[in-house]
Amino acid sequence: MLIVVVVAMYGVAGYNRLIALEEGVDSAWGQVENVYQRRADLIPNLVATVKGSAEFEQETLTAVVEARAKVGQVNFESAPDAAQMQQFQQAQDGLSSALSRLLVVVERYPDIKSTEAFRDLQVQLEGTENRIAVERHRFNEVARDFNTARRTFPTVVIANFFGFAPKAYFEAVEGAEAPPVVEF
Repeated sequence: MLIVVVVAMYGVAGYNRLIALEEGVDSAWGQVENVYQRRADLIPNLVATVKGSAEFEQETLTAVVEARAKVGQVNFESAPDAAQMQQFQQAQDGLSSALSRLLVVVERYPDIKSTEAFRDLQVQLEGTENRIAVERHRFNEVARDFNTARRTFPTVVIANFFGFAPKAYFEAVEGAEAPPVVEF
């Protein structure tokens, strides 16, 4: 009888620990979405500033607007599984690529770079990119803690019984290990 009580108590404690860790992952995911949303919110101002400052390559502006729209279509109730994480990351990578192209094209227009509005937006965008990196790192840390707890014995038995799935990680974009080529 005592053994059954001890096992039941350990099972309840393991379950509660997994719940707490999962809530931590969901909270960290909320922060990741928050900083990505901040970036998405800056984009209309950035596009309007650039558009208003020069006759601009419409194709580049359209690519940024379309990439932002795709990002807005990828939402989850809680931390995503591996397939959803890949979908989210692809949308965000597309937006990052479009923003990079926009900033490269802006280099051709010194009038845009010299406007105070553009400089302010660029600083905000850079700060937001740093926040994104920090929040992605925090998310990966809490996902690691959850996954580690989920895989330890005997918690793995409880996790499998109650259907706690592993949490996906953010991973570097393919080719990120190579330094960028700078040409003058």
